[in-house]
Amino acid sequence: MASWFFSDERDDYSLAVAREVESNGAVVPALWLWEVENILYQGLRRRRISETQLLSNLGDLRTLGFDLDLPPSFGAELTLAKRHSLTIYDAAYLELALRRNLRLATKDTALTRAAKAESLYYAMRGPRP
Repeated sequence: MASWFFSDERDDYSLAVAREVESNGAVVPALWLWEVENILYQGLRRRRISETQLLSNLGDLRTLGFDLDLPPSFGAELTLAKRHSLTIYDAAYLELALRRNLRLATKDTALTRAAKAESLYYAMRGPRP
């Protein structure tokens, strides 16, 4: 998702994910709110985007169909993080996808590898069969 906002990171994959989200919405862990805000803020600090662009991007995200998910229990992420050498943050996305039987959209190599290991690989690397 971060690559939507930075032209030097945008590619066919990120645009396909954007179209999927625009059409069908997406479920994200609640921590996603702060991750997105931090990504945009870091872009501002590094002069990759202007403050106007930051605010516009946040506004655009509010119009998309993001469903914030709170896990029913606390700790499943730790198990997945340890099993796959992930950060807790990345494990939160994996846990959500596993629990709700969702596709996982990621460009992160470790998270992709973990999704495959958990037999959860319709990780948006192309159209769903």
